[in-house]
Amino acid sequence: MATTLRFKFPACRAPAHMVESGHRLARADCRRRAPRPEDDEMIDVDGYRPNVGIVLLNADGRLFWARRINRDGWQFPQGGMRSDETPLEAMYRELEEETGLAPEHVEVVASTRGWLRYKLPQRYVRHHQHPTCIGQKQVWFLLRLVSDEDALRLDAADKPEFDIWRWVDFWYPAAHVVNFKRQVYERALRHFAPLVEGLCRVELGNAPPREAGDAPAGQSPHGWRVA
Repeated sequence: MATTLRFKFPACRAPAHMVESGHRLARADCRRRAPRPEDDEMIDVDGYRPNVGIVLLNADGRLFWARRINRDGWQFPQGGMRSDETPLEAMYRELEEETGLAPEHVEVVASTRGWLRYKLPQRYVRHHQHPTCIGQKQVWFLLRLVSDEDALRLDAADKPEFDIWRWVDFWYPAAHVVNFKRQVYERALRHFAPLVEGLCRVELGNAPPREAGDAPAGQSPHGWRVA
């Protein structure tokens, strides 16, 4: 079950399925953070890299959903832990690098217990590297945005992770993330769903059945096309 860290949450409207507009990466020359040191990340004896995932909730009960830069895949913010970090510290670092948000912009509502694991498809496994990473083991955090959404910036790092973002319905990501991450997304959202229902006074229902396929290449969900 979800571990409640802070239980402050205002009443909010039932989540709409999608918003009509998206938000592009601001093409700014100014960058605030250095590239991530990959050699300071850990891989355990089973080949899994410790990782944190972030579910960011707005006042309407929708979730932050972003497209990876130069790719068509959409996902939640996530990233590997460093050897000197706790999951909470890694979460705040990844949050700033990938969304531009600082700790004062969010409230930590809950986190999952233990690790949620997924394996990488073989085509993504770098067998020539040692130790070899075969997948991720993750702690997921549910955050509430307490600032204006103008605080969100996709260009906060030297190498941005995302180029566009939008708000989506609570269960939408579980059906539309890349296949090999879907089970973990479903488990994380199932952990958080009862808490969100109680806090927002909404009925989220059950996770939707998996769809046969995602949106076509070059097109985001519900036909909203981006350049």
